[in-house]
Amino acid sequence: MKKSLRFGTALALAATASLTLASCGFGGGDGGGDSAGGKTTLDLLVPSYSDNTQGLWEDVITGFEAQNEDIDVKLEVQSWDNLETVITTKIQGGEAPDIYNGGPFAGFAADELLYPAEDVVSPETFSDFQDSFLANAEVDGTAYALPLIASARALFVNNALLEQAGVSAAPTTWDELLDAATKVSKLGGGVAGYGMPLGSEEAQAEAAVWLWGGGGTFGDAEAITVDDPANLPGAEQIKKMIDAGATQADPGSTDRTPLMEIFVQGKIGMQVGLPPTVGQIEDGNPDLDYSIVPIPTKDGSPFTLGVMDQLMAFQNDGDKQEAITKFFDYYYSADVYVPWVQAEGFLPVTKSGAEQLQDDEALAPFLAVLPDAQFYPSSNPKWQATDGAFKSLFGQIQSKPAQDVLTEIQKQVDAS
Repeated sequence: MKKSLRFGTALALAATASLTLASCGFGGGDGGGDSAGGKTTLDLLVPSYSDNTQGLWEDVITGFEAQNEDIDVKLEVQSWDNLETVITTKIQGGEAPDIYNGGPFAGFAADELLYPAEDVVSPETFSDFQDSFLANAEVDGTAYALPLIASARALFVNNALLEQAGVSAAPTTWDELLDAATKVSKLGGGVAGYGMPLGSEEAQAEAAVWLWGGGGTFGDAEAITVDDPANLPGAEQIKKMIDAGATQADPGSTDRTPLMEIFVQGKIGMQVGLPPTVGQIEDGNPDLDYSIVPIPTKDGSPFTLGVMDQLMAFQNDGDKQEAITKFFDYYYSADVYVPWVQAEGFLPVTKSGAEQLQDDEALAPFLAVLPDAQFYPSSNPKWQATDGAFKSLFGQIQSKPAQDVLTEIQKQVDAS
């Protein structure tokens, strides 16, 4: 994760990205902008990207509060598996956080819950974002979220397991992947050929890897098209992998994070991973013999899933707008933002961040695939419902006909 990457032309191409959530309440929606000590309190809800996430945000908050003694920042960290439920519950209870780090945002913007991005950052900070990343945070020409991190997916391959199974090269097509994964699974000893996380944590991502890898799509800013014939080949290939015993047991309820830990420990032949996976391996099993290659597709055409997560500000209390702006300007300053991105293992979305990391090469395999990235239709107001429908329903594909699952997801989206 700490080995760096090259952010020149590849990151400029990556800037076409549109990257990617009931617990204790903040009380952010009650209109109370001041704490008992006369300070403004900002409630910050974020997901956990790694074991480092909470500490990294605490460091940011400590530095910010030292420079802004009249502002307190109250942090809440949730797992990605719980984040969407938490934010929905808070909004419904009138307790939306002041600042939220998540993926889908267009639904919040459509409900007029968010500040326009330009209203909560200085002109200097706003102009520092990569232009195309910022464009993908827009609804009807107005940005309602601030790009936070960029990422892409690639296939992590356990070279030793493939060699033991008699597989001479990493797969590039679905047929090759099915053959290689089946052979690795037959090694026994608790080894799985391909790690397929279809559980609620991130089912939409694994679905995109397969559906889009077969020529499908989730739609665009105008329409969500899950129930599209072009998505069926990828969905059926998933079932073929499961039925052949090429995956771990019960993929429909397996989440990505714990499954990737099993890969790190050397018990999975291949699994799609993120840039932070490099750091997980360095920390958890530095002797693992692995490589990172492009994701196999139906015909071997180049493809990756690109993701961008955002920061957004809810219009809970007009008196907090100035404090939110100060926090965002502090966080996105290069000396604060770049170490945060490096520690989490992602790619920066600011021009100053890209310049500061231009000689970093550790995540070069991810930059190499970014020009072929496809992205969630996150500017569609129904994307949040689509994301939730995939997480709750797509895992059923292991026991139901593929077409039925796609149809049910589409019905849930249309009813939202």
